[in-house]
Amino acid sequence: MKRLVLVGTVIGALTTSGAFAQANKGGQEAGHTAPKAQPPTEASPSAPAGEMALGSVHLAKGVKADGKPLAPGTYQVRLTAQAASPDAKGQTATLERWVEFVQGGQVKGREVVSIVPRPDVAKVQKDAPPSGNSSKVELLKGGDYYRVWINRGGNYYLIHLPVA
Repeated sequence: MKRLVLVGTVIGALTTSGAFAQANKGGQEAGHTAPKAQPPTEASPSAPAGEMALGSVHLAKGVKADGKPLAPGTYQVRLTAQAASPDAKGQTATLERWVEFVQGGQVKGREVVSIVPRPDVAKVQKDAPPSGNSSKVELLKGGDYYRVWINRGGNYYLIHLPVA
């Protein structure tokens, strides 16, 4: 009797697996479906190509730009086409570039600028941004850095300069 039950169980299992194989002739296993559509990715942030004048800023105290002293005064800030390197992990290459501080037609210093598209500014800064086509220069908490924040052409440009 035990043998009959065992043989019946084996035959039943084989029959069930054969029916399962015929039902899935398409090669897919039961329970598997086509991959779900991925959510749309965000559009690549836009930054101006080439060089561009960003405006003028007044630095009340001496700072360091690219490790070199930059005297107090008013400077024209110019975005260069040169990307900052080495690349920061997770950053878009076109959003980390160099700016030049120009005074009297001469480049007095340069520093890396972070370009923040308008829709992303709330993710980066909590302070109120400067109004359109203007700038703010602020001494940050702790007094170790000045932040030059420029609003130009739909993007924000953030430059951090250590106090000299």
